[in-house]
Amino acid sequence: MVDAHISSNEETIFGDWLEGLAIFINEKVYSGRKSGINGIDLEFDKDGKRFIVNIKSGPHWGNSSQIAKMKSDFKTSAKTLRTSNSGIQVIAVNGCCYGRNNKPDQGDYFKYCGQRFWEFISGDPALYTELIEPLGYKAKEKNEEFQQSYAQIINKFTNEFGNQYFDNDGAINWKKLVEFNSSTVPPRAKRLPSKKA
Repeated sequence: MVDAHISSNEETIFGDWLEGLAIFINEKVYSGRKSGINGIDLEFDKDGKRFIVNIKSGPHWGNSSQIAKMKSDFKTSAKTLRTSNSGIQVIAVNGCCYGRNNKPDQGDYFKYCGQRFWEFISGDPALYTELIEPLGYKAKEKNEEFQQSYAQIINKFTNEFGNQYFDNDGAINWKKLVEFNSSTVPPRAKRLPSKKA
């Protein structure tokens, strides 16, 4: 359970961090900005065009309804931008921080992944590999600290679980655990008789 929770959180944190990094890089190169438009992460102008970008970690990020929502957000955003900036050409991009997609033209939008995405937002075709070395160094630096914290959490969780659901011989009391997890009404703790003064 702890591993699944950590994995889910790591994915979210890493995805948010990559999105922030992409916006930061684009701001330095093309004066891009975090978009205030719903469903759009990044906006920037290049070659007389306005690019609206939805940033995801990897290429396989959503189901059909999530992709339909992204397309709808792109259409609404493009319409709003064209109304407020008449004549501007708006191009929608689903940017993926890693992975590959050899068919970037998706009809309603472009899907740039990995090297193509980092080059698109920076103009540098080698940026995607240049990012790896400092990321690896930081990851190694934090790994020891993480392992220590992880071990402490596992120990704490095991201790709390054991206090609640282990028999005196150290075996799991499955009846008690299943009752806690699945009974219609959770079992009440037995009340101690009150002492009269």
